[in-house]
Amino acid sequence: MAPLIKVEDLKQTVGKQIILNSLSFQISSGECLGLFGTRGVGKTTLLHILAGVNRFKSGRVEILGYDIEKNGAYKKQMGLITQKPSLFKDLQAYENLDFIAALKGADQHNIADLVQRFVLHDILREPVNKLDAGVYQRLSMACALLNEPQILIADDLINDIDPFSQSIIRRELNSFLISGGTCIWGFSRIEFCRCTSRVGWLEKGTLAFYTPQEAQAKWDRRWHHIAQQNEQQDGEDYA
Repeated sequence: MAPLIKVEDLKQTVGKQIILNSLSFQISSGECLGLFGTRGVGKTTLLHILAGVNRFKSGRVEILGYDIEKNGAYKKQMGLITQKPSLFKDLQAYENLDFIAALKGADQHNIADLVQRFVLHDILREPVNKLDAGVYQRLSMACALLNEPQILIADDLINDIDPFSQSIIRRELNSFLISGGTCIWGFSRIEFCRCTSRVGWLEKGTLAFYTPQEAQAKWDRRWHHIAQQNEQQDGEDYA
């Protein structure tokens, strides 16, 4: 089966600084690729390139068989959840669902189903700029799924939100994957890697791939080493 996403020798720079250094990878149908890295390493940059938000310096990116620099048709099969709030802040929750469904050419019947699945009944008439972070994120994911996309791109999907909202979002993500959807999820908290099928560790402009267990073990080793160094330094300070 051909990969849904194929990246070859992708390079992105800001001025003279290399942000993404000749990345090459593929993502298959039904896979949840966790894009892990500490803050500022370029996760959002990569996700925005895949979503067609940002252009890139060089390389080739194919999504659903389309060269994304030449054809944006793949966007009709994509849902995007951004790190920064991106819903229409002057509209109510339901107005966002209704308007975004119209923009995407989505079936209006999908709205009622998503409202139920994401438990949004009580906030439909609330302005989105008044919503708690967890409710806002549930609404954001519902809006991203209105067009029943094949690919979901999510940046910091469940970071710093309430446990109830986390559980709903994770449930709906699992349902999306089971139905054949594909997700790329960027995060900076290592514990989220266990929710993914494969982890791409982004560091110093390069990607290395691990199982969730391998990624967790690598992180644990790194912090154990840092802790040992700190203990050694503390001992020298008191000597």
